[in-house]
This record gives sequence, C-alpha cells and structure tokens, in this order.
Amino acid sequence: MAEPLFKIIFVNQSRVYEVYARQVQQSSLFGFIEIEEFVFGDNSTLVIDPGEERLRDEFGVVKRSYIPMHAVVRIDEVEKRGTAKIVAFEGKAEDVYRFPASATHTPKPANKD
Repeated sequence: MAEPLFKIIFVNQSRVYEVYARQVQQSSLFGFIEIEEFVFGDNSTLVIDPGEERLRDEFGVVKRSYIPMHAVVRIDEVEKRGTAKIVAFEGKAEDVYRFPASATHTPKPANKD
C-alpha cells in the first residue's frame, strides 16, 4: 500500500499556496495544523516549473511547518501528485470569511442595573 499523499491549499500574505505532503495532522499548538514530509517534483527533468521551484526554495529544507487553521482553504487526500504552486489571491476582502477568533464561548458580563 502506498503512503498517503495530501494536497494542502492555504492562504499566506495575499497568495494561495498549493503544496503536497505525506503527513498532515492537528498540531499540539492550539489553532494550527502540522505539515511534514513535503513532496516536490523530480529534479532530473529538463523543464523546471518556476512556481514549484519557489516552493522548493521556501519549504525544501523545512522539517515541519505549522499553518494557522484559519488560513487553510482545503486538505485533500490524493492518488498522485499534481503541480505545487503559488498564485496571487485575486478575490476581494469581502469574499473571505474568517472563522470565529475564539473556539470557546466567553460569556458577556451581566448588567449591574
């Protein structure tokens, strides 16, 4: 049986990242997911994708990356690797909805009137 492969899409500094990794899990750091064992294309080909090269430069030596949960758009388990890439986020601010800032409910203080 082949090792699982995940496609993770997340937003970082007005760019959408699409990366592939062997391990994705909830982090012990509250509010983060942990990504390990990044997977990149073969270096032996003559044609090199500049987008994937940028990702390799950024994540190639990273052992583990912690991504805030609110930045994650989607995580898929896939059969085979596609092209990892970084693209500019072209949406408007009102097109993005954030999760609530707190995962726990904080009651409002009662009125003293």
